[in-house]
Amino acid sequence: MVEPDAPVLTVAGSRPLRVAAFVVLAAGVVTWEAVAPHLGAVSLWPTVAIIAAGVLPATLGLVLLALPLWSRRRVVGAGLIVFTIVAVGTWEAGWHLAANFAKLAAYASGGWVFLWFFEELSWVLIIAAIIPFADAISVAAGPTKAIVSHHVEVYSAVAVAFVAPGGSAAGLGPPDILFFALFLAATMRWRLRPGWTWLAMTGMYALTLVIANAVEVNGLPALPFLSVGFLLANADLLWRRLRRRPAA
Repeated sequence: MVEPDAPVLTVAGSRPLRVAAFVVLAAGVVTWEAVAPHLGAVSLWPTVAIIAAGVLPATLGLVLLALPLWSRRRVVGAGLIVFTIVAVGTWEAGWHLAANFAKLAAYASGGWVFLWFFEELSWVLIIAAIIPFADAISVAAGPTKAIVSHHVEVYSAVAVAFVAPGGSAAGLGPPDILFFALFLAATMRWRLRPGWTWLAMTGMYALTLVIANAVEVNGLPALPFLSVGFLLANADLLWRRLRRRPAA
């Protein structure tokens, strides 16, 4: 059994090391996103493998490394406003690389701000139970389906892109990043397993990409996979908390 303070995949550590890791990873991801469109395109499944096993985890790793900021309300609140403005401005200016990372930061900040209004861990579990159904309905017959099918340029404008050689890309929408950040911050707030939760949720997003291409659909609901990843990584701890609550 993996305990919440297990040394593997923990976000604990000195601030300088975390900052250095963030800078190095950010530099690597930005460099890849800038260079990848100019590389030769590869076939479908190598593209899927590159995104699922490399680009996606590296990009979402930035959220994990920045996670200790979630409780710094002034910083995160200001970041939400600033990064939203930067994302809109850079996209309109055609600076899509800058816009992509501004969107990632804005949506992650939004998830952390959203978590501030949660008073109990049970509220997070309710969200984890509700969003899969809402997302599935939206993708199957709701706004997401309409946007992806008829207004793909709108989706491109708001989604965070994960770029493969040749410029092809997979994308995660605003709710996918927002709830990813929210669940990750919830593991810190209620002393669950941040590292293992990141691994499980990132793995589930990668699985979503593989399945979507295997069944050849334009879009697949990602939030059901996200909720499963969060719950699987913390199931025993969540069960203990819920069992202790009536006695308390």
